[in-house]
Order: sequence, then C-alpha cells, then structure tokens
Amino acid sequence: MTTPRVLTPGAVTLDDLETIHRENLAVTLDRAAKPAIDLASERVAEAARGEEAVYGVNTGFGKLASVKIASADTATLQRNLILSHCCGVGEPLDTATTRLMMVLKLLSLGRGASGVRFEVMELIEGCLARGVTPVVPSQGSVGASGDLAPLAHMTAVLIGEGEAEFEGTRMAGGAALAKAGLAPVVLGPKEGLGLINGTQFSTACALAGLFSTWRLAEATLVTSSLSTDAIMGSTAPLLPEIHALRGYRGQIEVASAMRDLMAGSQIRESHRTGDSRVQDPYCIRCQPQVAGACVDLLRMAGRTLEIEANAATDNPLVLIDEGRIVSGGNFHAEPVAFAADQIALAIAELGAIAQRRVALMVDPTLSFDLPPFLARDPGLNSGMMIAEVTTAALMSENKHLAHPCSIDSTPTSANQEDHVSMAAHGARRLARMNDNLAVILGVELLCAAEGVEHRAPLATSRPLQAAVAKLREHVAPLTADRYMAGDIEAAARLVSTRALVAATSTAPLLVVGEIA
Repeated sequence: MTTPRVLTPGAVTLDDLETIHRENLAVTLDRAAKPAIDLASERVAEAARGEEAVYGVNTGFGKLASVKIASADTATLQRNLILSHCCGVGEPLDTATTRLMMVLKLLSLGRGASGVRFEVMELIEGCLARGVTPVVPSQGSVGASGDLAPLAHMTAVLIGEGEAEFEGTRMAGGAALAKAGLAPVVLGPKEGLGLINGTQFSTACALAGLFSTWRLAEATLVTSSLSTDAIMGSTAPLLPEIHALRGYRGQIEVASAMRDLMAGSQIRESHRTGDSRVQDPYCIRCQPQVAGACVDLLRMAGRTLEIEANAATDNPLVLIDEGRIVSGGNFHAEPVAFAADQIALAIAELGAIAQRRVALMVDPTLSFDLPPFLARDPGLNSGMMIAEVTTAALMSENKHLAHPCSIDSTPTSANQEDHVSMAAHGARRLARMNDNLAVILGVELLCAAEGVEHRAPLATSRPLQAAVAKLREHVAPLTADRYMAGDIEAAARLVSTRALVAATSTAPLLVVGEIA
C-alpha cells in the first residue's frame, strides 16, 4: 500500500475524500492535532475519577443516563456499550465505503473534542494501512443518536470482537488484528461512546453516492450530445447568451460543455437550413436547464458533506478552552439526510430526462427518420424496443426511491431520542439509484451510437466520434437482434467508470470539488 496520506482535521476537501475512496488510500492524522487530542482525553479521565455525573463518562446511556457508574466499572461500561450496540443487519457495507467511514471517524476524533486517546486513533490508522476492514452491516441506523449500530460493528473490531475482512478472508475481528500485527485496545472512559456517536456511516455512504453521481452527471453530457446529433437536433438552445440571461452556474457549464462536444459535427451542419422542425422536444432543448440544475444541487450537497466530514459529531463534547464536557446534539444527521435527498433528486431527474431521449430515438414519429426502434430490419428485428422499456422501469424505480427520507422520523430509546434524521436510509439508497442511472445512460449511449451511425456518411463531431469508438471497443453495432444484457452491462460500465468521458476529453467536463 502507498504511503499514508496526511490529513489535517477540519481542513479536508471533497477532492481529498474522493481520492481516498477511489484509490483505497491509507491515511494518518497530522500529528499537530495530537496536543488537543491529549488534552481532551485527560479531561475525560479526570471526569471519570470525579463525583460529578458526566454523561457517557460515568453514567449509563440514553434513557439510562441517570444511572451513575462506579469508576472501577468504566472499562466494562464502554465494552458493554459496543457489544450491546452491535445490532446491525443486512448486507455488509462495501469495503471502499467502510474504509471511508473509518477515515471520517478519524477526522472527527482528530478535532480534539471527543476525549478519545490518540492510541485508539493510531489503531484505526493501522487497520487502514494494513487492510483490516470491519464487516459493517448496512441496516440498523436511524441517523441519530449517531449511526450507532454500524459504528459499533466498526468499533468491535478495535476491541478484538466482531468480524473483519483481511487479505480477502472474513474472520473474527481479533484474528484479523493478530494476522495484521495489530493489538486490540481496552476502551477508556467515554471512548466507546465517542467511537459510535457520530454521522460517519451516513456521511460515508452519502459521499460515495455523490462521487458516483458526479461521474454520471459528466457522462450525461456526452450521451445527451450524442442523442441530440442522432435525432438531428438543434444546437441553438446551447447558445451562451441564452444561459447568461438566466445566470445559473450549472446551466452555463452544461451548455458550454455540450457546445464543445458537438462542435464540428457534419450531422449538425447538414440541417441548419431547411429543417421543417421549429423546436426540439424538451428532453433535447432543455438539457442545460435540467442537468445544470442537477449540477448545482450536487454542489450544494457536496458542500454540506464536506463540512460534515470535517465536523466533531459525537456527544458529549470536550470544550478544552472552557474546561467543560457538554452534552449537545451534533450526532443528529439532519444535514446529511437533506444532502442525501438532494443527491437522490438529481439522480432521479438525470435519469428521467435521459429516458425521454431514449424514447425519442426509438420512436419513428419523433426521431427524424431513424428506423423504428433503431432496428436494421424492423419487424424481423425488435432493435432497442425492450432496452427502452428497461430504462422506463429503472427511471420509475428511481422516482420511488427519490422520495425524501429526511421527512421521516420515529421515536427511539424510550422516547429519549424522539426525533431522528433517517440519514442512513437516505444515503444507502444512493448506490442503488446510481446503478439504475448508469443503466439508463448506458442504454442511451447504445441508442445514440446507433442513431449517429444511421446518419452516415455524415459524421458527428470528433469528441463524439471518440465516444462511439470507445463504445465499439466493447459493443458491436446492432446489425440484428441478439442477447442484449451483456451490451447494456458494458455500456453502463463505460458511463459509470468515466471511460466514456475520458474518451472525449483529457480534462473533466465538470468539477465536483469546485463548490463556491
């Protein structure tokens, strides 16, 4: 594994987090953060020795906060907390997102407000560096009082319990640590609570969703440009003056990128004059307005998640300058829930308008002389008929999944935790929605490539020719009906891995990290 990336708590960017997530990087905290971390842990140790009740330090948890715990039972209290909270169910979180969750927990603890000892953070660093990944069930969090169950499964491995994956094998957490040359920790006062109280599961899932959606938003610029040329659509709606008059940054950027992608198309030049159509349907004409609004929404969500990634989100928090340990509510993941809902809306809308472009291309009454369903011998062959139906199914599924999770709540913990964010639900669904969107865009790519090839000898632009060439490395032209599932899978992979975008441009078409 490469040299760990040094992170400064409170100053990590979306670009940092995406690189860590995609490249499986290990990380280490900037050692300049250690003095504050040490001071906070000393303050917690003092409180544990004192007589005053301090929540989570020498008391029970949740509704049991009024129960005072003897100092001799502090270690047992924290261990019991972790084991009792390992109640997650469902499929394990994927490795990359689990590691991102661990990085986020490091960043939160590294703010020096949690009272967790530095040696605990060093163990998390060691797990990341040596490839010990806790097995974290994906269901069980309501997004307040933090992502308790998922983070408990992560923490269980640190104390030698639970399960972890090491060198491709799932095993007991203690065994994984031993094989990696690491030793479990005995949790001190508040440390179990500091490790499981927080939003890191929800935030990691939301960030992973954001990173995937952004790639698909880039890809939709290529697929929509190809679709526009396939149906011999107009580029007049891309004129910069139109978008400057409205002023939205995302809309301006999308129109600019599409102009560049379509520049020099012979297909476009062939119908600048004498075209009987006055206006194209909205799915062609309004692409900058729709995709641009999605881009702006994704940037807003990204800014929220960047702030959350750098935040101290457990409870209680150690205020070193004031010399106090104070209960608050930073574990409530409402901002993350809103961000996840925003991302979901963008995914649903990018898919909805793309599906209409697919429908346009297969309909001979609207496609400007393309063959029915893009089949070479319609009737004998069905062409893209059912591929379009698949996109309709996935578009509709994403609409259902896009229903806001942040407006839901249910009381838990004997009504002590009586309003929760459901951020975990909102964030977890993004992966499924992105998989659906990738298929919709993959089918659009297949249809648009067939469409522009039907326009021969007229050629599309050079960047879009490169996009079609990249597709043809994996999927042959549809000269006759064949088994289509593999074609769709290959096309979806091209749009989701950024291979399609990279074929058209050496530079990104959109930059997610540019939030301001």
